[in-house]
Amino acid sequence: MEQSETLFDVGTDVGRSLPPVYPHRAAHGTAGTLRQWQQEALDLYIQRRPKDFLAVATPGAGKTTFALRVAKLLVESGEVNRIYVVAPTEHLKRQWADAAGRVGLALDPNFKNSDGRHGRQYIGVVVTYSQVANKPALHRNKTEAGRTLVIFDEIHHAGDALSWGDGVREAFDPAVRRLALTGTPFRSDTSPIPFVDYVEDGDGVRRSKADYAYTYGPALKDRVVRPVVFMAYSGNMRWRTSTGEEMEAQLGAAATKDITNHAWRTALNPEGEWIPSVLRAAHQRLLKVRDKIDDAGGLVIATDHETARAYAAQLDALTGQKTTVVLSDDKGASNQIEAFSEDPSKLWMVAVRMVSEGVDVPRLCVGVYATSTSTPLFFAQAVGRFVRLRKKAEVASVFLPSVPVLTTLANEMEQERDHALEVPRTAAEDSEEGLDDELLDAANREERGSDQLERGEFAALHSNASFDKVLFDGAEFGLGGAMGSEEELDFLGIPGLLEPEQVSTLLRQHQADQLRRKPTTATAPAEPVVDHRQLKTLRATLNKSVSAYAAKTGMHQGSIHTKLRDACGGPAVGQATQAQLEERLKKIQMWFVGRK
Repeated sequence: MEQSETLFDVGTDVGRSLPPVYPHRAAHGTAGTLRQWQQEALDLYIQRRPKDFLAVATPGAGKTTFALRVAKLLVESGEVNRIYVVAPTEHLKRQWADAAGRVGLALDPNFKNSDGRHGRQYIGVVVTYSQVANKPALHRNKTEAGRTLVIFDEIHHAGDALSWGDGVREAFDPAVRRLALTGTPFRSDTSPIPFVDYVEDGDGVRRSKADYAYTYGPALKDRVVRPVVFMAYSGNMRWRTSTGEEMEAQLGAAATKDITNHAWRTALNPEGEWIPSVLRAAHQRLLKVRDKIDDAGGLVIATDHETARAYAAQLDALTGQKTTVVLSDDKGASNQIEAFSEDPSKLWMVAVRMVSEGVDVPRLCVGVYATSTSTPLFFAQAVGRFVRLRKKAEVASVFLPSVPVLTTLANEMEQERDHALEVPRTAAEDSEEGLDDELLDAANREERGSDQLERGEFAALHSNASFDKVLFDGAEFGLGGAMGSEEELDFLGIPGLLEPEQVSTLLRQHQADQLRRKPTTATAPAEPVVDHRQLKTLRATLNKSVSAYAAKTGMHQGSIHTKLRDACGGPAVGQATQAQLEERLKKIQMWFVGRK
């Protein structure tokens, strides 16, 4: 169809005729047709002629391509002659500039507030939300000086701090057009995000309203993103509390928030056995994937700098090659990410913050979620690093601790979340929010300075790992098993190239096979009833012996109990069986006479 149309009627000075209508149907980026969702969103944009437009699209779906196609159309029509892109991180500034250059739009990612103006060779700049908040008046002046389109990458960051939201509003209120993008769930709070519409629903809560939404579920069905298989690992954890009490729990078992959080922290401790075991399993999975996808890479997302380095050292020993470590305060972080992305021989990267959102490393196929950050926002950002589709039918695998907050998020990946304002929260809901989310920001400011006090209050003593289950498409598979068991290997060995339907079929098949293999056991004879009086006597005797040994050696009683458990095994005294208590009594009696 050959005709022309005016894209926007905004006055005789800027309303121009486009080239043959709907050129966006022919190409985007450097070549190729738009994906269906991008086409639908672009058609809607042209139809509505909006000043503000919010597009919500799952990570890996192609938000950048959509936004730059809108920008290209607006420039070609004369509607805008200046472009601003506001991104969350320094690395993303370069990524946006590179993508814009491929469609013929020159953006300056190196612009500093002190520069005042960008070079004439550029049509605009890429800045961070922090840059805007530092000098909103400067960016307002630049916005007013031209017919400006502003693209907000991951617009929810404008709500991260009051100063950021105020800065964005002040700087870009005069913009001719504003295009907001997000690929992650919004949070619930009381601060509205600038330039986002809110609508009150039946429960009296105001929620953000997207102009176009394309979530993970539809994207998976459309073959736009990869299927993600979650491998959840449990295990036995033991730690010492701030009061000196030794505790023990199964990771992921029903427990209070404090016990769950302490078990989780114990699992992530690099000096325990849980992390090394899970890293070995993840590496085994990566090698299996590389049988079919020879450049597949892996990413470990850590909570802080210290543990990131420790995890990397374990991977170095496991793989025989130097692991790429990306720290948020490293000036060369962007170069390290790019080098890893472009070198197919590199197996693993460990990162704290830099690869949590928006950073494009398409060859990532295997991930380890080794962080205590548990908000829906961060989880979606992290998983988003693995869903970008390249080759047909690639499967992503993410390994994570088997704790309820994470397994729930994994099962709810397809749900859409809008930003809700002033949502009433109960104390129970607050208690389920997650663990140590503040540690992520602290890790960006300093090594572990604020954590030194915590070390004196909490000590991880022992951890081990066991395979728990697989989560995919809202369903759970697997009967659990030891590390290296046939039950675990069934799932670690699934091919790296499968369509979503094939993934579901294969997981159900493995589940059925494991049920058939599970032996049918006869009813075990009833165990004798525990004599609680005898147990009480044994505990008292053991405690007296420990007290006497402490007086003799000068050791702390808690340390003696730990030493006994290391030597004899078993849980804390309060949970130990009669046989375990008797074994510890024999052991400490041997210590009294100088025998080990």
